[in-house]
Amino acid sequence: MRYVSTRGQSAPIGFLDAVLAGLAPDGGLYVPAEWPSFTAKQIAAFAGKPYAEVAAAVVGKFVGDDIPADDLLQMCEEAYATFAHTAVTPVKQLTANRYLLELFHGPTLAFKDVAMQLLGRLYDYVLERQSRKMTIICATSGDTGGAAVEAFRGRKNARIVALFPEGRISEVQRRFMTTATDANVACVSVLGSFDDCQAIVKQAFQDDQFRHAVDLSGVNSINWARIAAQSVYYFTAAVALGAPAREVAFVVPTGNFGDAYAAFVAKTLGLPIHSVTAATNSNDILARAFEDGRYSRGAVAATQSPAMDIQVASNFERLYFEAVRRDGVETGRAFRAFADTGLLDIPPAAHAWMRELFRGASVSEADTAKTMLSTLNETGEVVDPHTAVGLAAAQGVRIDPAIPVVVLSTAHPAKFPEAVQAATGLLPSTPRATPDLSKKPEKFERLPADGSSVKAFVRTFAANS
Repeated sequence: MRYVSTRGQSAPIGFLDAVLAGLAPDGGLYVPAEWPSFTAKQIAAFAGKPYAEVAAAVVGKFVGDDIPADDLLQMCEEAYATFAHTAVTPVKQLTANRYLLELFHGPTLAFKDVAMQLLGRLYDYVLERQSRKMTIICATSGDTGGAAVEAFRGRKNARIVALFPEGRISEVQRRFMTTATDANVACVSVLGSFDDCQAIVKQAFQDDQFRHAVDLSGVNSINWARIAAQSVYYFTAAVALGAPAREVAFVVPTGNFGDAYAAFVAKTLGLPIHSVTAATNSNDILARAFEDGRYSRGAVAATQSPAMDIQVASNFERLYFEAVRRDGVETGRAFRAFADTGLLDIPPAAHAWMRELFRGASVSEADTAKTMLSTLNETGEVVDPHTAVGLAAAQGVRIDPAIPVVVLSTAHPAKFPEAVQAATGLLPSTPRATPDLSKKPEKFERLPADGSSVKAFVRTFAANS
């Protein structure tokens, strides 16, 4: 299995190199050189199988011969044994044709655990065989950092640096990172937005001298293995609801577009997905792109769904690459121009192609709060604000009522207790298996939103850990 850059100027690489690489040298993102696929019969056979087996089959399509099948299955079994629910990502019915896909049963109560628990094991597997120790840097709008720290803490072949925007994530999200005591973990509170954090990570990868000095790698959703792992739960959910015999529609709360793009990956593999609604909060760059054809950056607004407070959705480049018929030159031109101007007018043919699967919906703060309350009153379910954004957006999905509509529930409400209590009057309880982080000491550095300052910190950390 080979991987190419969306910008077409980097040499193809294998799966294991794509896992470790992060961004391609030309600034693009890696995607499969050719798309694999499942037959309808193979998809139907997933029914009733353990989640780890389905994961090994789906991720295995992207691994090729790089990892023996038995080794990959063992990693999947170990990764998903850390989840509190036997189904790993169970589907729960809310109304006649509305469902929640619960993605929060992992160690840090967020959907990021699904991919990250496997990714940590993939890194160990690869680096042990290469006798390497790498430095992982990740930017987080809240959940990625905690999931990455949990997946990589204590691992002997990797050290991890998590960057988060000062004051723009919940206390619970922050403490999942900053209470880690392992020597291979460092956390940085950046005096800026998530987009600033993400820009610092991209600058670090584009600095060849720095990247080689610390042996840099990344686990944000720019990492292809994250996308591959996230595509799995679309299969398990759809099959549980009757696929491939019928289509399923998904509504995905999204910021960086990794989770929603993973739905496109699942469809490309053969899963009959009717439509994908990308649900955003007021940081609505993706909603506007799908509805109006203009991908334009705005100022980041702080909301009660902070994991989606993003105005630059990294994975959109991957979809654009497909929409312009895999024209790397055009994709490179478009996203270099976007980096300079903050504006990308999607060509009409490419926009029409995107609209065959994707729709966009933006949800206000008021409607997010109202949806948390109405969901509790009407179904008895307590949902976090990100899930509420998805549920509110689902109200606008107008399709055949025989088609199930599945809303991704991306985080446990206990990760956002203040927002949930303000909207519903109910303080959500933390699952019993989750450690009490409120009294543990925190360890992190505060740094300006400046690439040089962060790189200097990472150099020192890498030299001493």
